[in-house]
Amino acid sequence: MGRQPVNARALRDIAARLVAGDKGLLAMDESTPTCNRRFARLDIPQTEAARRAYRDLIVTAPGLGESISGAILYDETIRQHTDDDRSFVEALCDAGIVPGIKVDIGAKDLAGHPGEKVTEGLDGLRGRLQAYFAMGARFAKWRGVIALGDGIPSPGCIVANAQALARYGALCQEAGLVPIVEPEVLMTGDHSLETCRRATEAVLRSVFEQLHLERVSLEGMILKPNMILPGLACAVQVTAEEAATATVVSLLRVVPAAVPGIAFLSGGQSAQLASARLNAMNLIYRAAETRPPWALSFSFGRALQRPALEIWRGDGANRVAAQTALAHRARCNRAARRGDYSAAMETP
Repeated sequence: MGRQPVNARALRDIAARLVAGDKGLLAMDESTPTCNRRFARLDIPQTEAARRAYRDLIVTAPGLGESISGAILYDETIRQHTDDDRSFVEALCDAGIVPGIKVDIGAKDLAGHPGEKVTEGLDGLRGRLQAYFAMGARFAKWRGVIALGDGIPSPGCIVANAQALARYGALCQEAGLVPIVEPEVLMTGDHSLETCRRATEAVLRSVFEQLHLERVSLEGMILKPNMILPGLACAVQVTAEEAATATVVSLLRVVPAAVPGIAFLSGGQSAQLASARLNAMNLIYRAAETRPPWALSFSFGRALQRPALEIWRGDGANRVAAQTALAHRARCNRAARRGDYSAAMETP
């Protein structure tokens, strides 16, 4: 028998809660540089006060907890407070949303592998996870980045990122946090759907091999992968149904049934496309009157936030309209989990 994780039952309960009730995750864990770049494009001041104000409108959006089960925060964000002086963690809990935290420190150049990255942040992670748990976080996220191109991804890059994800996962469970395991095969490039499929399956096989070696409890984690899609610059794009079929078939090949949920990243997709593709996956099972071995959910960042950010633009007068747009996108994705989303939902 392998080592059992600390609080194994609590981990299973939190993981199950994160994918229950047709809800999904809101990724609001942008680093300060990333958030500032998005603000700059909309002429929003790149200040801590502006970032706090934006995140305040998110965590206090009325009705958000009806569609969102968990929110992934950033180190700055988990320490911030709402206008009425509640911590963001407290505000999320009041809304019935589980607080989570991003714990990697970003993808860095992988030595000896031009054009490839490995995610760093394992040094000192045990202590940081304990501190985040004390702050109220109950799950965490770590993103591995896999680029596609001439001769890449290499086996070395795949294994390096899989090992980091697995070591992070074991440390999370030791600290009582559910790990969100995010190996992202990027959409950047002109690669085909088939190229994405082969790379994604190779990455996920390696990830689950390493998770097994590190004794990570699959029942106490959530997988956050990319959908199987052609590159953004590929001349041959596919329908939502074709992308959904390719994605589900690949996941059935490589993701163990013990994993409670798969929460897809949006990866630069438009809000509407991300919803339509998630909807098409769940329709596959509704049409067959069967259930997948794991919940097919969402963990979207830009595909949830972008409409709200473009409405807000740093102006408090736009706050309510921005919150309405955020809640609408969350409802669209909850509908997609049931296979009930349609383009008609986008019409006011």
